[in-house]
Amino acid sequence: MRVFPIIDLFAGPGGLNEGFSSVKNDDGDYAFKTLASLEMDSFACQTLRLRATYRELVRTGSDLEPYFAYISGEKTWPETLRGDFKTAYTAAKQHVYRVELGEENRPEVDRHIALKLGPESQRGHWALIGGPPCQAYSLAGRSRRTGDETFASDHKHFLYREYLHILSKFRPTIFVMENVKGLLSSKNGDKSMFQTILADLTRLSSGARYEIRSLVVDADPDELEPSDFIIRSEEYGVPQKRHRVILLGIRSDVAHMIPRQVLTKADGAVTVRAALRGMPRLRAETSNRKPKIDQDWKAVQAKALQDVRAVEVTAKPDSAKNGSIAVAAYEAWVRESELALPVQNNPRAHMVSDLARYRVMAELADRIGKSPKYTDLPQSLHPEHRNIGKAGTPFTDRFRVQVWDSPATTVVSHISKDGHYYIHPDPSQARSFTVREAARLQSFPDNYFFEGPRTQQFHQVGNAVPPLLSKQIGELVAGMLQKLKD
Repeated sequence: MRVFPIIDLFAGPGGLNEGFSSVKNDDGDYAFKTLASLEMDSFACQTLRLRATYRELVRTGSDLEPYFAYISGEKTWPETLRGDFKTAYTAAKQHVYRVELGEENRPEVDRHIALKLGPESQRGHWALIGGPPCQAYSLAGRSRRTGDETFASDHKHFLYREYLHILSKFRPTIFVMENVKGLLSSKNGDKSMFQTILADLTRLSSGARYEIRSLVVDADPDELEPSDFIIRSEEYGVPQKRHRVILLGIRSDVAHMIPRQVLTKADGAVTVRAALRGMPRLRAETSNRKPKIDQDWKAVQAKALQDVRAVEVTAKPDSAKNGSIAVAAYEAWVRESELALPVQNNPRAHMVSDLARYRVMAELADRIGKSPKYTDLPQSLHPEHRNIGKAGTPFTDRFRVQVWDSPATTVVSHISKDGHYYIHPDPSQARSFTVREAARLQSFPDNYFFEGPRTQQFHQVGNAVPPLLSKQIGELVAGMLQKLKD
């Protein structure tokens, strides 16, 4: 069976690509081959190169021990970059291209993509995947920039035009474009950004035409509502309530040969409990006071017991329906390779006051089945922020426990700055999530390694498309492409 080329734009750490690259045909061969991943962030590019090296080692049947030794910290990079690993890395890095997509770099980007795709007469069917940066459309980003006069002119609003340019110039058979749900309500002046993008995607400057379909609603494209393009990740086996707009575009000259198809929903939820199963219990260090950690913890425990008794508890809501098939599929996916210990799993240091707050909130969340609000806490545990509690202050609930028996809330890139919104549900651990735990909630395999300092690792995890979701999209796209003749 054929192997279909893919070009990955705004690739980030490779979540969308990871899913597509894992899809296999009925004969057991990989359905896609990545020709180019384009990304501007240097640490994300390092992550992409390393993951591409892993895939090359798997593809060639080479020894994986050097890779695992490197991500486990047993070998340095110079010690690892030898033999088959070096050969695989040399091959892999050829398709990771660090570049800032924008009008000024179009000639350079066009040359790179044209070189990778080869002569137009020999290209056959291929797919373009990726999503323009979402900060300009996200509800969180818009809230944080309320009153910012430069927001409307932010160049990130218009990076989708780079996607349009490549669609128009290279005319892929199929494209998959991802963005945040906030795109649906984002405006440029009095115009809806979503409707503008949809119109632009339908009719490109080169004359190419695309039929835009939903991946979750089986309806004629002309009958689709904007909300029909929202994919709720938790409905497809991802342990996270991540809602994203994903468009499936099929070139009009072949669209009539491809019946409409949508993703199959999971049999139930994959919860935080299922996602974190098997992870070691850890406890955080205290900021700048490591020698006193035992005394700090004793103080936290005593204060937590006092404060948790001061809060009234309401009835516990019903837990999410557990999906046994979905959980099994998720576990097989993230634990593809057994590692002695999870990598990138060191907890962050926290202030003693936050440890107490985390402990009490986790205790309460366990009792009531949802994250308590800061207003539910005793005054002694209220954050010492002057704006907390003031009317009109955005994000007053800066502290959130991710409860055991439900999918997590959305993991976002802001987790790199603080973990208050991602408190571990185990009261005895009293800490925020580690990079690996956040990656689990994003459905990254345990052997997926994020390069760079920890803040950048968190940033990459939060920016990614859940790979387990993208795998399901990739399976759908592979099936569609197989129906076509070159």
